[in-house]
Amino acid sequence: MERWKEIEHVPAPAIAPKFGPLTGMRVLMTGSIVAAPFAASLLAEYGAEVIHVERPGVGDPYREQAPVVKQGDQRVSTVWIQEARNKLSLSLEVNLKIPESKEIFLSLIKNCDVWVENMVWIEKLGITEEMLFEVNPKLVVAHISGFGRPQFGGVPEECNRPSYDPIGQAEGGFMFINGFPEPMPPSPATGFMNDYITALFAVNGILMAYLHAQKTGQGQAIDISQIESMSKVLSDLFVQRFLLGRTKQRGGNKIPIFQPANLFKTKDERYLYIGAYGSFVFGRFIKALELDPNKFTHEAAGGSPEALNSEIGLELNQLTMDWVAAHDAEEAKQHLLSFKVPCGIVKTAEDLVESEHYQKRGDFVEYKDETLDQIVKAFGFNPKMSQTPAKVWRGAPKLGQDTDAILSTLLGYSDSEIESFRAKQVI
Repeated sequence: MERWKEIEHVPAPAIAPKFGPLTGMRVLMTGSIVAAPFAASLLAEYGAEVIHVERPGVGDPYREQAPVVKQGDQRVSTVWIQEARNKLSLSLEVNLKIPESKEIFLSLIKNCDVWVENMVWIEKLGITEEMLFEVNPKLVVAHISGFGRPQFGGVPEECNRPSYDPIGQAEGGFMFINGFPEPMPPSPATGFMNDYITALFAVNGILMAYLHAQKTGQGQAIDISQIESMSKVLSDLFVQRFLLGRTKQRGGNKIPIFQPANLFKTKDERYLYIGAYGSFVFGRFIKALELDPNKFTHEAAGGSPEALNSEIGLELNQLTMDWVAAHDAEEAKQHLLSFKVPCGIVKTAEDLVESEHYQKRGDFVEYKDETLDQIVKAFGFNPKMSQTPAKVWRGAPKLGQDTDAILSTLLGYSDSEIESFRAKQVI
């Protein structure tokens, strides 16, 4: 029926409150665990009106990711509590072969500035970029996938592969250089690091494309892959390969090009990382340990891989280990900081929750989780902004909590039409 041709664009925000630097932006997100939802979360925390599309009766699997918090007959994932706040939940079967779904989806596209997806196989659902840009020429389309979309190049079979965070770490080059040398195996980073990095690249691309669209009226597609997001943050790994013929290897906790740059065990069984890059900081470290600066020079003991592996370089490493082992972590940290030597104690969640610095930075916020119907506490925001700060205006929504409001407020559907969609299990 092409209802989208008839409806008027409703400016954002129409349901969410007005705040932050991204107020006026509306984002449609059809994705799940983890990169696409987190990219949308970041936009939502700074004022974008974000509509998270979930399958009716199923929802985003993110809701059930262990561990979960239970309250009566309600249960919700701890990560959903943290990452799904500020979003509107629309339950919709995104299959454009269903006429009603197509009508709703394209009408939403007309009303949104950005569409974020990580479904990969969108063509099977009847979705094409040409269709979307016909509906909304200013639309920013952010495709998030493991290996990229073939429209931007690559081997089609590779682009078609499914992926999760550790696969991106492995195939993007990070896992090979993370961990300790052979015979230890490569080690993945925990906490879905690749997905979160991918989300940051996605947000960067979205904001650049959004600015371009606002200036020119021209939308565009963005292709963000897990593997390339991973490869992009590997420093000089590829230049080493191209120009020096080297393949960077795993080195454990120790940075292999200067010292001290390692993790050391303290007297009280904690761990302290010390990093002293450059001759001036190295000199301050030598002074802090009351070592002979004429013997332990930067050139001889700390400034290159050769210096680190020399007899005097190895002696300095042992002296550092012995010095740290003779001090409690806090004592060692304060002493080194008095000489302006960068160092840090490995912190646990308990340490950070009790941190006076984090508390005075306002790093923990409280809000009501909609599923549990109780006040929860979670990590706040980064970056902090002086004029247009982020905020939590609502906790993570219940499945489909905003379906009726979105369909009526943005798309102009009547109550009877909405009920007919629900009877057909479209919503």
